[in-house]
Amino acid sequence: MLSGDQNLQEQLLIHSSKPVTPYAECSIFSHLTFSWLSPLISIGYKKPLDLDDVPDLSGLDSAKGSFPILKNKLERDRFTNNKLTTFNLVMALIHTTWMDILTTAILAVLYTLASYVGPYLIDAFVQFLNGSRDSKREVVESLSQRHWFFKLQQGGIRARAALVAMIYQKGLTISSQSKVGQSGGEITNLIAIDAERIGDFGWYIHDPWLVILQVGIALVILYLNLGFASLSALVAIGIVMLTNIPLGSLQEKFQDELMKSKDNRMVKTSEILRNMKILKLQGWEMKFLSKICELRSVETKWLKSLLCTSTTIISIFWVAPSFIAAVTFATCMLLGVSLESGKILSAIATFKILQQPIYNLPDTISMIAQTKVSLDRITTYLNLADLDSGMVQTSPRGSSDVAVEIINGSFSWDVLSCNLSLKDINIKVAVCGTVGSGKSSLLSCILGEVCKVTGSVKVAGTKAYVAQSPWIQSGKIEENILFGKDMDRVRYEKVLEACALKKDLEILPFGDQTVIGERGINLSGGQKQRLQIARALHQDADIYLFDDPFSAVDAHTGSHLFKECVLGFLKSKTVIYVTHQVEFLPPADLVLVMKGGEITQAGKYNDILDSGSDFMELVGAHKEALSIIDSINTKFESKNTKVNEKEKVEVISDDTNVIKGQIVQKEEREKGSVGFSIYWKYITSTYGGALVPCILLAAIIFELLQVASNYWLAWASPVSQDMVPPVGGTTLITVYVGLAVGSMFWIFIRAVCLTTAGYKTANLLFNKMHLCIFRAPMSFFDATPSGRILNRASTDQSAVDLTIPNAVGVFAFAVVQLLAVIAMMSQVSWQVFLVFIPVIAICIWLQHYYISSARELARLVGVCKAPIIQHFSETVSGLTTIRCFHQEQRFQETNMKLTDGYSRPKFHSAGAIEWLSFRVELLSSVIFAFFLIFLLIVPNETIDPSIAGLAVTYGLNLNILQASVIWKLCNMENSIISVERILQYTSIPSEAPLVVDTCRPNDLWPLDGKVDIHDLQVRYAPHMPLVLRGITCSFHGGKKTGIVGRTGSGKSTLIQTLFRIVEPSRGHIFIDGIDISSIGLHDLRSRLSIIPQDPTLFQGSVRSNLDPLEQYTDEQIWEALDQCQLGDEVRRKEGKLDSAVNENGENWSMGRVLLKKCKILVLDEATASVDTSTDHTIQQTLAVHFSDSTVIRIAHRITSVLNGDMVLVLEQGQVKEFDSPLKLLENKSTSFAKLVAEYRGRSSSSYDSRI
Repeated sequence: MLSGDQNLQEQLLIHSSKPVTPYAECSIFSHLTFSWLSPLISIGYKKPLDLDDVPDLSGLDSAKGSFPILKNKLERDRFTNNKLTTFNLVMALIHTTWMDILTTAILAVLYTLASYVGPYLIDAFVQFLNGSRDSKREVVESLSQRHWFFKLQQGGIRARAALVAMIYQKGLTISSQSKVGQSGGEITNLIAIDAERIGDFGWYIHDPWLVILQVGIALVILYLNLGFASLSALVAIGIVMLTNIPLGSLQEKFQDELMKSKDNRMVKTSEILRNMKILKLQGWEMKFLSKICELRSVETKWLKSLLCTSTTIISIFWVAPSFIAAVTFATCMLLGVSLESGKILSAIATFKILQQPIYNLPDTISMIAQTKVSLDRITTYLNLADLDSGMVQTSPRGSSDVAVEIINGSFSWDVLSCNLSLKDINIKVAVCGTVGSGKSSLLSCILGEVCKVTGSVKVAGTKAYVAQSPWIQSGKIEENILFGKDMDRVRYEKVLEACALKKDLEILPFGDQTVIGERGINLSGGQKQRLQIARALHQDADIYLFDDPFSAVDAHTGSHLFKECVLGFLKSKTVIYVTHQVEFLPPADLVLVMKGGEITQAGKYNDILDSGSDFMELVGAHKEALSIIDSINTKFESKNTKVNEKEKVEVISDDTNVIKGQIVQKEEREKGSVGFSIYWKYITSTYGGALVPCILLAAIIFELLQVASNYWLAWASPVSQDMVPPVGGTTLITVYVGLAVGSMFWIFIRAVCLTTAGYKTANLLFNKMHLCIFRAPMSFFDATPSGRILNRASTDQSAVDLTIPNAVGVFAFAVVQLLAVIAMMSQVSWQVFLVFIPVIAICIWLQHYYISSARELARLVGVCKAPIIQHFSETVSGLTTIRCFHQEQRFQETNMKLTDGYSRPKFHSAGAIEWLSFRVELLSSVIFAFFLIFLLIVPNETIDPSIAGLAVTYGLNLNILQASVIWKLCNMENSIISVERILQYTSIPSEAPLVVDTCRPNDLWPLDGKVDIHDLQVRYAPHMPLVLRGITCSFHGGKKTGIVGRTGSGKSTLIQTLFRIVEPSRGHIFIDGIDISSIGLHDLRSRLSIIPQDPTLFQGSVRSNLDPLEQYTDEQIWEALDQCQLGDEVRRKEGKLDSAVNENGENWSMGRVLLKKCKILVLDEATASVDTSTDHTIQQTLAVHFSDSTVIRIAHRITSVLNGDMVLVLEQGQVKEFDSPLKLLENKSTSFAKLVAEYRGRSSSSYDSRI
């Protein structure tokens, strides 16, 4: 069984043979009663449901069905107006789901009419006319409401699927310039939150006009009962609704600000997750956690305002029926309309039914506000400029004798201008130049990724591209190499051979079926690069564009790749390769030298050698580096060594009993019922749960006061006109108003307590989860795709902020209301219990039968969302590669399948709730019918007709209430899963403590900088093989040590162990005699400096990048900038130290170490991707400022370790050689001597083997 999100993605992607949902072809009866869901619920009752058990969606319910409709409509609108407006998007969504909208509108009207039959008949009933027609009404009411709700969700799922596909497609066509303004986090939020919210808006789509219809019908009933006094009810309803307008606009404002602040937090979070390794190496993670907490505090400020507004609105609307009733009855008294109990009860029943739409109104207004914000954000994104497909004129291979031609081209990314014409079809073109001279931009022009200002670009044939920083998709190695192409086994094997991947695959536990983690996390830098090259070679394109792929691999592998791939495998192709390694220039048919965005020299290597200073500068630095080798007097004959496969072996474990497992494990999903402990943790998080009794007490007192006020009206008003009322009219209204005011006070207390508890708990969970994530070891981030963490930080956190407190609160409230109704009915006729108890027992059994399926479906919804987000963020980062290989269609289809995989459980979950609600409502109709029949057959004198009428008034709501209790329970169970998912991440095992108080090194440590390593053994996880196998050596204080070895020999692992990113399985590392395992991580990492392999810049200013911990003065920062030759560049910027940073990460990394000035400095292939002259400058700077420091350097450039004091050669995780460079070079049989000889030979020869 494969593991990880990959496993889930496979389940999501391979399901064509699965049966389509029975909904597509069920009978009318099955359709009406939701029986088509019974088989699925039956499976779920027997075992926890898996994604495979959930059938496929058909037709318009799938993204494949709904997306083309939305896309065509939007394209027509864009064609007409040149630009999309939010209105266009709304109309297109309505166009996509019009059938659902129309059907639900009809059902909503039916439901509304059915629900008002009861109140209309109550007056007649109290006069003891026949009320038995009600049971038919209940069935109509139940059926129409259930199907109305289901179809609403169905429409929402369609709209969401179509929108996600639309946003994704835009992501594939967006221009590089537009992409710069859109961070990955913001775009992810469009899919994770905005599209989701628009889908959820389906619930509220009919509410605005339904309120008018409901108020209209209510007024008609009131008019028939109370005459003109009913007009005062209209005024009262108007007042209640008007109070909503300012509150609604406040809500929209707060919602907008909340979303913006959430965006900012998510952008920062995803940036931090991408660069967590750097933060850990530098010991900065807690500082960046505090930045996240600062952003969260801004977010919670708006959250608080939003919740306070909601609290006010809720309080107003719960009291609305009492307020409207008091105004209406007072008017009746003034106008002298007689108030019999029948009329009063009919009016109360009407107001009670009105309470729901009025209560929903604030929700609707807030939802309209939220949805408008989301629609605006999506429209803005869809309006961004697309990549101009006409920038590059592509013709088929052979149609022209020119492979690539750029005439008078000027491009506006970096300002770049050039002329280029490559006549020969199998030409090899090398592009060189200093850092930032425009080499990568030149390739981007040929790819059509840069905006063309003038001129023309022509390309004959298909292109393949290898990016400078590897882009690897999470998935199997084989899938990465094939990249959408069919398997051609012969070519595939040749490609593996050429890219030196054979041995790596033999060592990996599952060969080419090994699942790669996110961003290729479980591969070394060199393996990722070779995998990228293999992907390009397998495509069999006509033109190959290589953006310096050889810098990430060691010298030996680099020369093998160049010889086998560029000069061998691709000998009949056009290859344009950017390189910083001068030794790869002589074999090129054409060398282009770039400077300042222009091609300054072009020609054969030997021809341009003497013709210009730019090229001489590059070659000069290279020759200087070579002269070091020559000066060490090693002019022995270079054997043109072919890559010895054995030497290039990846780490292989001698422990054959190791359990070989995939690194990315399947996302953990709880099974079975949500444990009581989850609820308990949730409700007791704040003040130990002290607010919970207050909330319950307030709800009970409110309900008692509501019942009391209605009881009072029923008791104090006469049954008919000829009866004498027990109390005067003024007393009647005064007491009623008094009780209403009391209930207003208690509902406000309940709302305040609930909001406070929810808000505090959300913050506690947020802080707890983020602290655990930031303190997690690096292995957690290696094995956990960032999509999973982001999903919890956005979607689940949103649910905890806004949805869950409400879900728990309304469930408790609904239970209180249900108990009140039962008490009311049983007081009139205790016999109702004869039916009530068995029916409730059946309901509870039904709920139990249903909930196991519903819960697993809700969990599947949670788990199936992360792959969509992860696939999307992968697509955004690999966009250039995807477009170059013309794989947009395949990626779009994958996205649609993943979206359908998310819609499948969501669709069936929506149906399942209605399946249950329909059955429960039918059962509660039985109770009510029994109750009515009983009232009709008892003798007249036994029951007070007013109280009987009141019981019927409450009983009318029984089926709605009983279904809503079950519905709210299920809804609460489903949404509490977000708490469960967040709590999973509050129990991640933590790294070692940041500070060990009993063992703190003194302030001057390390004074000497001596590093002693004893029998060091390291593996990345208990189920993974050993990577370092018993290393013992010492790096003396103040000495410079170089570490060399083939790709994957354990160089980077050794450095990670020094920083305790990985803890040793056995052995120790001592720095100045202190065992680094005994001190705190912060004490260790803050005393070491590193320039990492991947230079990292964080969004922010120069100052915050160089000094995130705010430890240094401006003078110190300027001094460090001057030392790494960035001072002048920063001075030219307007904001000086506060100006934003954007490029040249290598120098910034150096600025950080110059500022920190530690005794031990580690360079992890720090200058691999810069040209020789820049490398030379960096070396000189470091030599001056770290002359007395211990410098440990991993290097692919052999020359950079030659002038060090010692060289450590690693092979397969063991020490092969450790001595001074001179000693190792004296013996020509050493691995190091062979490496140097090969490098020297490679650099002086011109690869004559080509000829």
